[in-house]
Amino acid sequence: MLEELDIRNLGPIREATIAPAAGMTAITGETGAGKSMLLSAIRLVSGGAAESSRVSAGADEAWAQAIFALSDDAVASEHSGDTNDAGSGDADSGFTGAAAAVAKAHDAGVDPEDGELFLSRTVRASGRSRAVLGGKSVPRSVLGAVAGELVTIHGQTDQLKIAASSRQREFLDRVAGDEAELAAYRKAWDALAAMDERLERLRSQESSARQQADYLRESIDRINRTDPQPGEDEELKARRERIENAADIAQGVGSALGALDASQVDVDAADGASAVELINHAVTSLRAIRVGGTFAEQADRLESINADLGDVVFALSQELGDEGSVEDLDQINGRIHELGDLTRRWGPTLADVLAWRDKAAFDLEDLDASPEKVAELESERQTLYDAALAAADVLSAARVAAAADLGARVTEELGSLAMLGASLEVRVTPRDKADDPLGPYGRDDIAFLFTPFEGSPQLPMGKSASGGELSRLMLALELVAADTRGGADQTFIFDEVDAGVGGKAAVELGKRLARLARSAQVIVVTHLAQVASWADAQFVVTKEPSDADDDDLGVVTTIAEVNGETRVHEIARMLSGSESEASLDHARELLKESVL
Repeated sequence: MLEELDIRNLGPIREATIAPAAGMTAITGETGAGKSMLLSAIRLVSGGAAESSRVSAGADEAWAQAIFALSDDAVASEHSGDTNDAGSGDADSGFTGAAAAVAKAHDAGVDPEDGELFLSRTVRASGRSRAVLGGKSVPRSVLGAVAGELVTIHGQTDQLKIAASSRQREFLDRVAGDEAELAAYRKAWDALAAMDERLERLRSQESSARQQADYLRESIDRINRTDPQPGEDEELKARRERIENAADIAQGVGSALGALDASQVDVDAADGASAVELINHAVTSLRAIRVGGTFAEQADRLESINADLGDVVFALSQELGDEGSVEDLDQINGRIHELGDLTRRWGPTLADVLAWRDKAAFDLEDLDASPEKVAELESERQTLYDAALAAADVLSAARVAAAADLGARVTEELGSLAMLGASLEVRVTPRDKADDPLGPYGRDDIAFLFTPFEGSPQLPMGKSASGGELSRLMLALELVAADTRGGADQTFIFDEVDAGVGGKAAVELGKRLARLARSAQVIVVTHLAQVASWADAQFVVTKEPSDADDDDLGVVTTIAEVNGETRVHEIARMLSGSESEASLDHARELLKESVL
């Protein structure tokens, strides 16, 4: 609940502190006294727009702070599971009200201190603002998210929230008490959504796999057509080098053979003896020496050398005439180009190309199996869809039953709130989407249709009534919800709820606000004594001339709680505008009778 509201330099309010009652609190005062500034302060700490024009004249900044006391259960929820999930405050988290506020604050890095949450907002005259949660600066949206779980304002500018179909669905589910059905459906929906995501990913991969398979097939076919052999490119490059240097090779080999063994080539006699002939001559000369020992050994060595020379001569002689023709060179260059294209794509070597081809053949087999996997998952998806559809039907049945009861009971309440002939229909219809009617919260479209007076057409809620009528409609809705499901663990603020109400209807209005306050904190801004008399606490907003010479406002607005005879005088003023004995007696009688 809202434990304390502090305000500084906001409009005509220089400084004020309000400590609302745990039950019902009435804010009263003459028209124009500044009661609206209290709502402005609540909206500020709820993340509302910051208007520099609201800063008091002569002040540098306005400041508002709300302190919320939290139940032990709400604080304990901080440690009851994954706060990342709980932080949403919706059906996903299982948390509502103060528990959801605690979870969202925790996500922002702030935990309650001594069971309290502090929300404050500073608005500078320059127009800039600062949002603070638990002493930590946070984005305005975070402040709004936390406050949204703690405070619900039912005022003329705040009623459009209930016009959203999502809010109407949440309210109906709250009244229906369909947590188990909704949880069962969400479990089925989450499984279906996970399968859809998996299928989408696989289909995307399947499309990519088809492209990859086509690429692999074309690549393997290209390599096989070329039919490269390991090391073939290097051999071809060597042959090309020989052909390109054929003349030099022929001249060099011929000259070398002529020097080593003249019998291998046609050489001019003038060239003299060859190396083989000279070594043979040396061997013969050494053998002719009849003294053994070293001469015979050297002759053996020369014969060994001559044998090696013979091998060299034979090898060189094989090279003569093997250089190839120009036509051979063209073919070799063409083949080298083909092999080079392969190594550029899948190399860097032909061995790498061949290894890539072999691996690609295995990959191709795996890729070709993916359509079968898709078909298998599609069958599983249909099973999950059928289960989700069945769970949605169970959830719809609970909503339809609750909708009929909610509409009838709210219509009955409206008759007691000076709105005879007004009615509410809560319509639950299957979503108009033949291909896939399911959504995250079931298959239903929820619509709150309000008839403000007899004979009026049904119109969507939020577009069919004045601010006062909508406030009373919201009061009726909250009353039925509280009677059905108990307290909402929230602070409800009603503004303009008494617009156009008087007499006995005003008494009934006050009585119903007090009834709601038995299960939730209620703050009402009212000008009716018949409403204020039901409050557990009453604060009066008064505007008076300023005594300070340097006060740029000229007037000051004060807020004070009234008790005992002081409250009797305020109720009397509200009744008749005077404080005569008759009006004072009437006020005492009214306060005495305003008890549940």
